[in-house]
Amino acid sequence: MTIQESQQQVDQWIKTHGVRYFNELTNMAILTEEVGELARIIARRYGEQSEKESDKNNDLGDEMADVLWVLICLANQTGVDLTEAFKKNLEKKSNRDSTRHKENRKLN
Repeated sequence: MTIQESQQQVDQWIKTHGVRYFNELTNMAILTEEVGELARIIARRYGEQSEKESDKNNDLGDEMADVLWVLICLANQTGVDLTEAFKKNLEKKSNRDSTRHKENRKLN
């Protein structure tokens, strides 16, 4: 599935199953909440915090998909074409950072 198809599918789901998009500020708050849930799993599973028994069944991929879902909602409702935005962002990073990471002694 392409990014564009994902944006279309989320929009169709909202139109079919949802009443409407939550407003942008609500979705921003939801995005922050979802990123927090993802961070909790990462910190406990891969970081130094111990993982609670109740967290062990949390699906990392599902939490990432929740973040992606809300990000796509925000893109749809603000008119952002994520495919084009990502292409431009990748080009920017490629130009700006073409040698930066290779020259970073901390990474070698």
